[in-house]
Amino acid sequence: MAAGLLGVFLLALAIGSVSIPLDETLRVLVGHEPHDPRWTVVIREIRLPRALTAVLAGAALGVAGLQMQTLFRNPLADPYSLGVSSGASLGVALVVAGVGGSGGTFTASVAGSGRYGIVVASAAGAAVVLGAVLALAQWVRSVVTLLVIGVILTSAVGSLVSLLLTWTAPQRAIQYWMWSLGSFAGTSNADLAVFAPIVGAGLLLALLTVKPLNALLLGENYARTLGLRLRHVRAATLLGASLLAGAVTAFCGPVAFLGIAVPHIARRALGTADHRLLVPGTMLTGAGLALACSIGSQLPGTDMVLPINVITSLVGAPIVIAVLLRARAAVAGVA
Repeated sequence: MAAGLLGVFLLALAIGSVSIPLDETLRVLVGHEPHDPRWTVVIREIRLPRALTAVLAGAALGVAGLQMQTLFRNPLADPYSLGVSSGASLGVALVVAGVGGSGGTFTASVAGSGRYGIVVASAAGAAVVLGAVLALAQWVRSVVTLLVIGVILTSAVGSLVSLLLTWTAPQRAIQYWMWSLGSFAGTSNADLAVFAPIVGAGLLLALLTVKPLNALLLGENYARTLGLRLRHVRAATLLGASLLAGAVTAFCGPVAFLGIAVPHIARRALGTADHRLLVPGTMLTGAGLALACSIGSQLPGTDMVLPINVITSLVGAPIVIAVLLRARAAVAGVA
């Protein structure tokens, strides 16, 4: 997996509207001057930040999805089911609706406008919803009930976003729509200096919880007999997954399907449910798949760029359908 990820990473740097030979790409990476000086700018300023963003986003969403599927014992669970994505979308909608108005609004004045305004607003919206979910987790014992609450929160926040966009000028509504399509190409080196440590902290937290996640595979009652403090484990898992998903949404927009699809690909590839292998395997699988989707979205050899959600949906939707059909077949076989 690591070797495959390295290969896809080099392809992401070499392939684009202008193809750069692999040997020249390696020369740039090791600090040497290529034959064409323009390739240095293309790789270091455009393609390298985009590729690193895809690696971080894919690993983060894959691990977050794995944590949620284990916690809820549901193959279709992911952090967005808890409303993290909808909360981030609400924060962005509030800023987009306020920027440009006479005198501005409270949200615009706090978050500011432009790139960092959207990032701050997205992170704040995700944090608000996360806080609500963590508070409810202290009172709700059933993870299934908590998942249902997350779905309800997602629906309610989505309705509020639609209402805000109805009252927003068309130009600003288009700005929100473009953000909602997702992109790995909007981050700079300065963004990565913030994005990478946040994702790193979330991934480290996931690695520290592999034993509790393994215990949860056999059910909450079994985990409780092992002395596992379920509330603490649940809170740590929700916090880690929401931190990962919230950071990705803030910098890349709501990226679809990776959180659901990547854990299933990793399980099939490794043939195990042991989180000691599955967590690092999911990181590598998610990073590689996100890079492949990033390459596909650039339409190599042309100047056209597709929204990243177009590619991730085309890849992830068949996987989710296959999971549903396999689950149905398994139930039919038991019956």
